[in-house]
Amino acid sequence: MRIIAFRRIKEFWEHPEYTDSEVSLRAWYHDVKNADWENSNGLKQQYVNASIIGEVRVVFNIKGNCYRLVVAIDYEFQIIFIRFIGTHKQYIKIDAKTI
Repeated sequence: MRIIAFRRIKEFWEHPEYTDSEVSLRAWYHDVKNADWENSNGLKQQYVNASIIGEVRVVFNIKGNCYRLVVAIDYEFQIIFIRFIGTHKQYIKIDAKTI
């Protein structure tokens, strides 16, 4: 998978309040860039706790559900677009389907 806007993730963990997310986000990045998911079923085999939202949106729990990462996935072209990264409290204020 190719991850678009990885810079957003790095900027998140560089923020003083969220430095504890770096290890988990780096692990997620490493796993996902090496993934070859054909559809959401393949993703769910690797990330059982991920939430599939519609056809292309996925919510990943990061660092034991302290943080949420919302992505849009194009399985055909093997691209992931970072749509949101934030705390659980910030996540409940957004619409994961449209962000």
